[in-house]
Amino acid sequence: MLRSGLIAVWLVWASTGMAQERIPVVTTTSDLRSLVEAVGGDRVAATSLVPANFDAEDYQEKPQDVVRVKSARMVVRVGLDYDLWFDRVLAQAARREIQRGGAGYVDASYAIAVLEVRGMNVGPGDGHAHGSGNPHYWLDPKNAEIITGNILETLARLDPPNSAVYEANRTAFLARLGDKLKEWENKLAPVRAMPMVAYHNSWPYFARRFRLEFVGFIEIKPGVPPAPSHLARIIATMKARGVRIVIREPHEPERDVAFVAARAGASVVILGASVGALLGANDYVSMFDANVEALVSAAAAR
Repeated sequence: MLRSGLIAVWLVWASTGMAQERIPVVTTTSDLRSLVEAVGGDRVAATSLVPANFDAEDYQEKPQDVVRVKSARMVVRVGLDYDLWFDRVLAQAARREIQRGGAGYVDASYAIAVLEVRGMNVGPGDGHAHGSGNPHYWLDPKNAEIITGNILETLARLDPPNSAVYEANRTAFLARLGDKLKEWENKLAPVRAMPMVAYHNSWPYFARRFRLEFVGFIEIKPGVPPAPSHLARIIATMKARGVRIVIREPHEPERDVAFVAARAGASVVILGASVGALLGANDYVSMFDANVEALVSAAAAR
């Protein structure tokens, strides 16, 4: 009798443990990890490969990245040529279900209305060398509807019994995001009349959503320091347009930003284009909270 009772307890424990086993998910960036967690909740164990304060375009994959991907049931990438290095990781992992077209593969850019699609020939002054378009689409919070939709579809396919849970999680997240979007739009109203310059062209989706104006970029080509002649043109533009805000991301070089800001009498504002890039911005919503507060504070100080 005691033996039967112990077996019954073990079976209940085992079945409960199996039911609560989380789906391992690997994302290329911290932003996508945060959105996976918003949809998956405690049903997923999500890991991102690129550190928050690092340019994902220049990331060099590491052996432990392949190990992580090999154990994942689902992978999520930015796409649009932003994380091309991830193809090498997937090839080394050699698991069909997480390759392109596999049941656990997600390109989060699917169905996004892409900005700045210019074909494969990128001319001077482009500011972003991506023929597939500007890849920073997650910086429009409305695009989270599409991104989380892609994530939901895959989670539901991998874990049908919990599809209703994932859908409820997404619905609650989007409701919260909708409320925050109205708040951010109201707070940024004074900033709309203020032309700005940024180091890198990360912000077209953010600018379109909140009706902000960027009149120039310090970095002409990603990873290539700007020539003195380009810096002179930027300074002339800033003076002519009355630019008083220059935006830099935490990982971007300070020297050229500080130089043009000083010459034009502008302030440097640090914004985070990734979850975790700024102190306290540990999820998708708090990233926008931090960026909005930084811009509003800079505008008020001018």
